[in-house]
Amino acid sequence: MAKSQQTFSKIEKEKKKQKKREEKLKKKEERKANSNKGNGLDSMIAYVDENGFRTETPPDPTKKKKIKAENIEISIPKSEKEEFDPVRKGKVAFYNDSKGYGFINDEATQERYFVHVNGLIQEIAENDKVTFELEKGPKGLIAVRVKKA
Repeated sequence: MAKSQQTFSKIEKEKKKQKKREEKLKKKEERKANSNKGNGLDSMIAYVDENGFRTETPPDPTKKKKIKAENIEISIPKSEKEEFDPVRKGKVAFYNDSKGYGFINDEATQERYFVHVNGLIQEIAENDKVTFELEKGPKGLIAVRVKKA
């Protein structure tokens, strides 16, 4: 007689695979038995109470509020326009004439802003009192339209 080609480890692997298949089939049958399929719409509905929390009980019709469709605003709220003066005052903290850039300290906020020679209306030097406007530059706000005060 010929010896079997299956080794002990092959037989064990086959047993494990068979056991997994059986477990998978049992789980599938359990899911089918416990499924909520076909229970209807009532089991799927969730309600929201007056505070915005989810609940399973329907809302009380006596607490219902009437809202007219005309009163619903679907837009950005209109903001009150602030009087904003774009011209700021400051003092030149540093300016390098040969390289064409410097920094201005704002008097109101004490923030430091970069200024380039292209943003100058008049020539400036260190410690000059200046007026300027701000624009967004590649690395943040920069001072433009700079002139002596």
